[in-house]
Amino acid sequence: MELGLTTATGKASKKSVEVSDVVFGADFNESLVHQAVTAYLAGARAGTRAHKNRAEVSGGGRKPWRQKGTGRARSGTIRSPIWTGGGKTFASRPQDWSQKLNRKMYRAAMRSILSELVRQERLVVIDDLKMDAPKTKELVEKLNGLGLDSVMIVTHDLNEALFLSARNLHKVGLCEVGYVDPVALVGHDKVLITAESVEKLQEVLA
Repeated sequence: MELGLTTATGKASKKSVEVSDVVFGADFNESLVHQAVTAYLAGARAGTRAHKNRAEVSGGGRKPWRQKGTGRARSGTIRSPIWTGGGKTFASRPQDWSQKLNRKMYRAAMRSILSELVRQERLVVIDDLKMDAPKTKELVEKLNGLGLDSVMIVTHDLNEALFLSARNLHKVGLCEVGYVDPVALVGHDKVLITAESVEKLQEVLA
């Protein structure tokens, strides 16, 4: 199959890029895509949250008051979980939230996402996207010319000028083709990808 190219001004180009039906014409597998997105988000969690239990907080070695005769409730330590400053009853521990996802499943999910983007006309292929200088206003004008608002830009050459131009646009994502992930593809209304990036994706996912 062929994907038509779009010029920098937003007009359809006479050129097109030949793509594989295996990568850009696969059936949509919703459950697999959900699993891939969930696994990616779980792997991004830091998992560093930690609390102290009653054995780890400092102090509490002495009984606050004698057992009987004071009129107060009996207590053995000021570090009890029911005391202010006491230990946590069910203390959190650092943990690894990552989920195992086979390489074949991940690639199949990526093919499914790319194919669905093509079917929904949410994948815009451009010959190249270059910025001579870091100008956010200039990049916004280019995206407006292409009719794009919420967009993920996937490029084969992530230069500094393009990175600096896009970093302050909260609806615009930017990544190099070698680091594209499921969340980046499904998290925006449209995906703007260069023709060379399409060819590199085919090499990896075919």
